[in-house]
Amino acid sequence: MGNILFEQVTLQFPGAGQPAVNQVTCEIQSGELVVILGPSGCGKTTLLKMVNRLYEPTAGRIQIGGQSIQALRPTTLRQRIGYVIQQSGLFPHMTVAHNVAVVPKLLKWPQSKIQARVDELLELVKLSPADYRDRYPAQLSGGQQQRVGIARALAGNPDYLLMDEPFGAIDAITRSALQAEILRLQQQLHKTILFVSHDVDEALRLGDRIIVMNAGRIVQFGTPFNLLTRPADPFVHQLLGADDMVRQLGLLPVNAAMVPLTEQDQLGNNPRIEAIANLREALSLMLKTGAPELQVMKDGQLVGQLTLEHIRTCALEAKR
Repeated sequence: MGNILFEQVTLQFPGAGQPAVNQVTCEIQSGELVVILGPSGCGKTTLLKMVNRLYEPTAGRIQIGGQSIQALRPTTLRQRIGYVIQQSGLFPHMTVAHNVAVVPKLLKWPQSKIQARVDELLELVKLSPADYRDRYPAQLSGGQQQRVGIARALAGNPDYLLMDEPFGAIDAITRSALQAEILRLQQQLHKTILFVSHDVDEALRLGDRIIVMNAGRIVQFGTPFNLLTRPADPFVHQLLGADDMVRQLGLLPVNAAMVPLTEQDQLGNNPRIEAIANLREALSLMLKTGAPELQVMKDGQLVGQLTLEHIRTCALEAKR
């Protein structure tokens, strides 16, 4: 079991008028990527840091894998949890290889196993070991540093990853590429991930589910689509821009709106799109090419067709 359970968790800092986290109860399922979303000061990073005991709750309890974190020594607990922060947190005097190897060395792995793990992880985050192993952080771009930070967090093969706005200081293009990288890695590794963000589009893109926090409390916890189509209150509605139909299209797959092919269909040379793409991408392709309809592909085969009317009908049905 790789779940994370919060039960009535509260943290009141000395001298503060209100709790930073106030009676939070929720469960993150094993292998799930959950984004904690909310404005500055809402308690999202504080909640995250309680999982690896950087902060201790003043009330309530937290369990990982069915075990209370209070029953574990902090060092033992942290060896089970990968941690990625906004500025990568790499040690500037260490090479990339030595940065990635920090946890395996603490776990006293043999040197041959450590070297193999470093190379494996650099390959995993798309950094050639031959090119990057012996570089220092100052010789890397911001995006490359974040990739090394992710590799380091994965080095001890933890079941859990805590990610505290890891892409917040990265330019938009690199940020999008790193988001895609996280989705690719999660499809391969199936870690239990808590990911803090203040960026709504990032949360909608990455989260299997999203925790929306405000003033230390959970306001709503659900899938991106449920939050957009059924916001719990005006705060969630405004935060997510729930009236933005184009944003909703980004959560609907092409195969939810397409019409399956029949033998009589003649699609000509219309542009192609994958069935797993989203309707926002499909609409963009239609507007870019001027095509009246798209050919939908799955596993290299034509499986359906998609028109603007199909997109419109699907969006209206989803809103009901």
